[in-house]
Amino acid sequence: MEQFLKGVGFRTNRPVFEPGEEIEVYVTGYEGDAAVARVGDTVLRIPDAPRDALDKRVRLRVEEFDDNDHDGQASLLEVVGDQTF
Repeated sequence: MEQFLKGVGFRTNRPVFEPGEEIEVYVTGYEGDAAVARVGDTVLRIPDAPRDALDKRVRLRVEEFDDNDHDGQASLLEVVGDQTF
């Protein structure tokens, strides 16, 4: 059974990110002037994202992250795609 389950893990709805980490996510909304990407219950704010970034896949660099609140700030590196799903 151990060989069968090797490499199997569970995803969390509250992922943790490290400053400097680069990830690809979808922009899911805006809070004021900042775009927001939600990964499960984790929220990343992207203040430098353009207003038309909603529903686009973007590559980000995490700048700050609070493990307790699952909340952080990221910088936009590039728009990867313009279609969701």
